[in-house]
Amino acid sequence: MRITWLGHSGFRIAIEGAVLLVDPWLTGNPMFPAHRRSAALDGATHVLLTHAHGDHAADAAAIAAEKGIPVACIHEVSEWLNATGACQTMGFGKGGTLDLNGAKVTMVHACHSASIDFTGKGLLPAGSAAGFMIAGEGHVVYVSGDTDIMADMGWMGELHNPDIGILSCGGHYTMDMERAAWAARRYFQFRTIIPCHYRTFPILAQSADALRAGLPAGVTVIEPQVLEPIHL
Repeated sequence: MRITWLGHSGFRIAIEGAVLLVDPWLTGNPMFPAHRRSAALDGATHVLLTHAHGDHAADAAAIAAEKGIPVACIHEVSEWLNATGACQTMGFGKGGTLDLNGAKVTMVHACHSASIDFTGKGLLPAGSAAGFMIAGEGHVVYVSGDTDIMADMGWMGELHNPDIGILSCGGHYTMDMERAAWAARRYFQFRTIIPCHYRTFPILAQSADALRAGLPAGVTVIEPQVLEPIHL
């Protein structure tokens, strides 16, 4: 399995027969080198969206149309995308599981707002925010999406038992590094944590030192570099 950061909360996850683009915000992303766009999208099989905020979803329809691949997302966002006719969608809901070329992707809850801002009509409601449990190749990856700590993490950790956590933990809009470390200690048994939703803007955390300091021995924190694959 290869996990590649696209900056902010965007990831390219190659697992089983799938290449999943999770929240691939590239246009205007200060962390992403625009001249590397083709490399980021090469071989992609699906787009996954945690929610419709622009720093996650603004490029989703264009990427999906360009590559001829579907966008998998919560039902209401899929309906918005279907209404535009811009791309194929796979709408599903929390607790639902999709088999994406052998990777099993289950939508789970996240505690965050959800609105759509690529309609030209201002902010409109768009379902609710979500995360994903992605299972394959002997691993389960928890993509938290934008979230704070929530009690649901208890059953999510027990039921899905993820060994890899991709956690939004830059603070201000999501849980910060200290809160993410607390959640990881309390609810999960991660072997590897990859932070995201940080470093993009000055208001967000610029390092994961506080996350690393708050975790028990044996948990590895990998601070990703844009377009440098992490092999797990």
